[in-house]
Amino acid sequence: MDSRRITTSQRETTRPFSLKKQPRLGESIIQGFLLFCGVLSMFTTIGIVIVLGSESIAFFRQVSIVEFVTNTVWSPQIDEFGILPLLLSTLLTSTIAMFIALPTGLAAAIYLSEYASRRARSILKPVLEVLAGVPTVVYGYFALKFMTPLLKSVFGEANVNIYNMASAGLVMGIMIIPLVSSMSEDALSAVPRTLREGAYGLGATRLETAIKVVLPAGISGIIAAFVVAISRAVGETMIVAVAAGAKPTFTFNPFEAAETMTGHIARISGGDLSYASIDYNSIFAIGLTLFLMTLGLNMISRRLVRRFREVYE
Repeated sequence: MDSRRITTSQRETTRPFSLKKQPRLGESIIQGFLLFCGVLSMFTTIGIVIVLGSESIAFFRQVSIVEFVTNTVWSPQIDEFGILPLLLSTLLTSTIAMFIALPTGLAAAIYLSEYASRRARSILKPVLEVLAGVPTVVYGYFALKFMTPLLKSVFGEANVNIYNMASAGLVMGIMIIPLVSSMSEDALSAVPRTLREGAYGLGATRLETAIKVVLPAGISGIIAAFVVAISRAVGETMIVAVAAGAKPTFTFNPFEAAETMTGHIARISGGDLSYASIDYNSIFAIGLTLFLMTLGLNMISRRLVRRFREVYE
């Protein structure tokens, strides 16, 4: 009898414990809600791709892909549908914006993470968040009314048009600074304190620690911040629609007026376009081009983040 009781107790102690036998209603509801959100986002992406693809196919039945990607003239009135003018102006404004946003945002992130006191951080971070909350149309008129006259005073009245890509790109870079600084600061703050203390113990200065230790350790998060910022610049609409111009011009001069892909979509989609016309379908072809550009950026970002990611215990 005693041996049977011992055997039974031993079996009870060695029986594996499973959480599945103790379901909790609250956790089940949360798990179902999270699953619903994930599935919803996936189907939303699939729906966007289907809409862009179906309408773009209708466009490319009338315009060859070779002409679309090689022609330097975009003029639907004469059946010229070359994406290069819109693509070039988009890349120029985005490049100008990145020259402003990336170094400035990274420098702000390094200061907030490594130099700023708690009081200074509590003041500066809300100020940066206010910049992120300003409507983009306000930035557009700021570029038109402030940045363009400033460029005219520096480079000459005759050299800078009223509508130009430089002012739009500069203001767009100012708008993206909070995004870069916030994400980069989060990446730098996630670096373990022990790395900083080890560098200080070896006699490194605060600047050497920030540049040679903390920055390389958080490089994966910084790369992700840069790619998100580039995608944000490529997809910006209102600033370029207000300040860059409304004429698809194939030019490398940033002081001339030009139209970006997003600005063109915003301009012609508000007009009287007949459904299923070639002008209407061209909107989706441009949108598909933007989608492929951002998809490529995200794929590059994932590879770079995976390549440079550091895992600390």
